[in-house]
Amino acid sequence: MTDVSALRGRFGGTVLTRRDEGFEAARAVFNSAIETTPEVIAQCLNPTDVKEALAFARAQGLPVAVRSGGHSVAGASLVQDGLVLDLRRMNAVTVSPDARTAVVGGGATWSAVDRACQAHGVATTGGRVSTTGVGGLTLGGGSGWLERKFGLACDNLLSVDLVLADGREVTASETERPELFWALHGGGGNFGIATSFTFRVHPLPGFSFALVLRPASDGEDMALRYRDFAADAPEEMGGGLIYLTAPPEDFVPPELVGQLCCGVLVTWVGGAEELRSFAAPLLSLSPDTALVTDIPYADFQCSLDDPPGFRNYWSAEYLSTLPDEAVRRFCAGARRMPSPSPSQQALMPWGGAVARGTDWPMADRDAPWVVHPFGLWEDPADDDRGRRWARSLREDLAPWSTGAVYLNFIGDEGADRVVAGFGAANHARLAEVKAEYDPDNVFDRWHNVIPATQRRQTADTVGAAD
Repeated sequence: MTDVSALRGRFGGTVLTRRDEGFEAARAVFNSAIETTPEVIAQCLNPTDVKEALAFARAQGLPVAVRSGGHSVAGASLVQDGLVLDLRRMNAVTVSPDARTAVVGGGATWSAVDRACQAHGVATTGGRVSTTGVGGLTLGGGSGWLERKFGLACDNLLSVDLVLADGREVTASETERPELFWALHGGGGNFGIATSFTFRVHPLPGFSFALVLRPASDGEDMALRYRDFAADAPEEMGGGLIYLTAPPEDFVPPELVGQLCCGVLVTWVGGAEELRSFAAPLLSLSPDTALVTDIPYADFQCSLDDPPGFRNYWSAEYLSTLPDEAVRRFCAGARRMPSPSPSQQALMPWGGAVARGTDWPMADRDAPWVVHPFGLWEDPADDDRGRRWARSLREDLAPWSTGAVYLNFIGDEGADRVVAGFGAANHARLAEVKAEYDPDNVFDRWHNVIPATQRRQTADTVGAAD
């Protein structure tokens, strides 16, 4: 057991070891299938704490992980027998509506950002689950309901404050360390510990949504109609077509509760009456039960939160086109989904502002569709079934895949998928940035980019052996 007395003596926050009360609660993450147990959890109050904890870990030879919301499906928020830098107390949010900016602590969740922005009539793209951490989501790209209108979360970054592996505090922006700033737009937590973000925010005078829910047997017809409906939709539209187990909510017809259903969710940057007119072709699928309503954006953001405490497995695929056969295979895949459970199988339109962010290190952002099976279940005995469903859906849709993937939507699917998510040229460029800012690969918990210097050393060693 590591002696943490020296760290506690110069640390403003709380240092927890396995023997301390509160350790297990602090260790718990969104995906209960992650059973990783660190040796130390350092609950930081400020960047100075981050520097002290990082220096202590490196001096002790402890591997490190960085945690904010703890939603990494692959378990990047924890590290076995190492030290976790827990940033959740670094959660301040300051909105400047005149400047249209928000300064957000590295440990804040999107719920805190959404509420603070809503008070000023502004918003920026954040995660679809309000308890998701700002840090992990943004650094990995940042998909969310507002993305077609305002771009991904990373597209709205103005600057990031970080603590680097060597303990330096730096700022990355378009004018300061621009190559590092580029890498932070989808390159994940590979380059440092983000202690603060400055975002661009946008006026949001209104927000509304429509929901149509039908039995799963109607899913193929709904999906074909939704595909055609979304093809030329304006950027104000978001949402997706989703297979799910219908929950016991007031808006769900009683006969559908607990059954596998197909739903179309249309989000709209604007008012409900405008949305009602726009979404009329979909609302006609269920005129008696379709729901259309105005709602404060921050309220909507937390209304569809996935529940914590379940075992999770996610995957994803970008599609370059969606012909009838692809729709049929997508819908057939839903029959293999664990149900009843909180699992969902989503088909989401990209395009709009998402497609304009091609300068950042995320491949195929101009793909029109994203398929995202995300499984949640309680019994470990269902692990194999849930994983087979997600993987088989990807295999079924492979003929229309671009080959790339949004990396925040997947767990550990191998090094080739990481390269595919970035694109080969971007991956090589990221490796050069990694070599400059984290040459020892201290930050390796997310989809890891190996420093270019280490790759070259490995290649030289192999060449010499030959």
